[in-house]
Amino acid sequence: MIDTILNHRTIRKYTDQELPDSLLNRILEAGCRASTTGNMQVYSIIISRDVEMKQKLAGCHFNQPMVVQAPVVLTFCADFNRFNQWCRISKAEPGYDNFLSFTTAAIDALLVAQNVCLAAEASGLGICYLGTTTYLAGKIIDLLELPVGVVPITTVTLGYPAEMPELTDRLPLEAVIHQEKYQDYTRESIRAFYAEKESMPAYRKFVEENNKETLAQVFTDVRYKKQDNLTFSAMLLEVLQKQGFMNHH
Repeated sequence: MIDTILNHRTIRKYTDQELPDSLLNRILEAGCRASTTGNMQVYSIIISRDVEMKQKLAGCHFNQPMVVQAPVVLTFCADFNRFNQWCRISKAEPGYDNFLSFTTAAIDALLVAQNVCLAAEASGLGICYLGTTTYLAGKIIDLLELPVGVVPITTVTLGYPAEMPELTDRLPLEAVIHQEKYQDYTRESIRAFYAEKESMPAYRKFVEENNKETLAQVFTDVRYKKQDNLTFSAMLLEVLQKQGFMNHH
């Protein structure tokens, strides 16, 4: 299993081979063995196979082509709706209409998503996480008819790989590991940790194509701009309010 994890690649192109229900169900069962807060399982997984539905979903993910091309698209949701209903019919009053509960459910959903991805890759499938899910969460809620108490957290495309890209780079282990206490970085250590990434031809091309001076500027000025972050933050907070997770009293 460690070798499977170490060989993880993001797959954006899939063959047209269908995914058998038996395999998908086994992968989902493995996903649902993930750790979960208080064993509450406050998550849901929406399976999209229908081409028309995938086309509509693609519109919520900036029309990334793999959303339509992949045989299966999975939307992982933080879901307190089911648990709240169980509480109410069991003479218990749920107090899960707050940001902490949203965070709890979001963590549960992500743990399950990662388990699903590991099980899929161990079965010879390819996966791609879509970080765009929280950007247009409101649109996804409407499309998938998610009730109050349910918020989409991440989306994974799943299928048989039609490509074998290079492994993506990672920062050296010592860049992210701290012994006993957080050791803050020096200017020198930051330079050293990012030096390899900055020197890679693909990233240097990235800088050139975007007419920037540094790779960091590509992130701050082009890929993840402050104004976009503020806009999508406001939209997400509105979604959390609408879905019943912003009670502070």
